[in-house]
Amino acid sequence: MSQIIEISHVKYAYEEGGPLAVDDVTLSVEEGEFTAILGQNGSGKSTLAKLLNGLYLPDEGTVRVLGMDTKDEDRIWQIRQAAGMVFQNPDNQLVATMVREDVAFGLENIGVMTEEMPGRIESALRAVGMEAFMDRAPHLLSGGQKQRVAIAGILAMRPRIIIFDEATAMLDPAGRREVFATVRRLNQEGITVLWITHFMEEAAQCRKIHVMNAGRIVRSGTPAEIFKDAAGLRALRLDVPAMTQLAGELKKRGVPLCGDILTIDDMVREVKRLAAAV
Repeated sequence: MSQIIEISHVKYAYEEGGPLAVDDVTLSVEEGEFTAILGQNGSGKSTLAKLLNGLYLPDEGTVRVLGMDTKDEDRIWQIRQAAGMVFQNPDNQLVATMVREDVAFGLENIGVMTEEMPGRIESALRAVGMEAFMDRAPHLLSGGQKQRVAIAGILAMRPRIIIFDEATAMLDPAGRREVFATVRRLNQEGITVLWITHFMEEAAQCRKIHVMNAGRIVRSGTPAEIFKDAAGLRALRLDVPAMTQLAGELKKRGVPLCGDILTIDDMVREVKRLAAAV
């Protein structure tokens, strides 16, 4: 697979001479990946997200999206169309009085022909399971539904990448599950996903994780590799997924669990295996 995002020795500070919010970060993301950026508040992960979309420009180093440098002013709108972004608060992303108008907003900004818009709007809303709400007022929707409409607004612009900056942080557990399930399905359909989060259970379902602390990438690997070092994560003020923690306690008590247990599905699989062996 080809590299769709390339970040090389990037540094960024909010004030000249101030502390670095992103400090010498180098990483790449391959097309089709589902990658998590994990870290506590203040670790620099949201700043990194905005650097990827060209909302911020690096003080040092380079950020390339589909080979385009975010410092190239002539390419910035192409970059933002290719790498859509969904933010934390769904209410801050909805601008119209009707769902279909909200999804149309981004299309208008990139100059899509009027006759092409209805098909794109319907397709995008169908992809997130919100086509039945096309004529509903956004303020009448739940938090999870609003976030799915925000995702539809990005999808309508046909991006190659979607960057989710703490997109489930303000949702209740049900809303978090429905949004994350939507995003996983979109990734399976070919969209590259960069998932910025501090929820361990979400990161555990991604293919690769980069852990940030004090503006730096301090760990990279698969979920199994990252969550194997529980003590190291706790030193970074992070935890492990609840099922991983439970598995560890059960193993201490002699329960012969096998493999890496990161999710509820993993735990159910192991419990069924043990039950069948009795």
